[in-house]
Amino acid sequence: MNWIILILAGLMEVAFTFCLGKTKITVGAERLWWWGGFLAALSLSMFLMAKAAEKLPIGTVYPVWTGIGAVGAVLVGIFFFNEPTNFWRIFFITTLIISIIGLKVIG
Repeated sequence: MNWIILILAGLMEVAFTFCLGKTKITVGAERLWWWGGFLAALSLSMFLMAKAAEKLPIGTVYPVWTGIGAVGAVLVGIFFFNEPTNFWRIFFITTLIISIIGLKVIG
């Protein structure tokens, strides 16, 4: 169950990254809604990460949380914000995913 909580915390990090990206391209009231989403996702992400850290080692929790967020942020950038895709970006994201899986296996 703690791993599910940790994965949800990482996904909330991706959500707040998405909301932050939307604040860059919106104006007025719409921007305020995205800022609200950012704050809500950020708060939930931190809360869930803290819950996961109650039972899992922090040396595993934090890298997995940031890894999910980093991979998710790159994918959000590529799919929603037209950021560039090249061999090296995909290569390093793949190595990051393998590292996250490795932490799960040894944890």
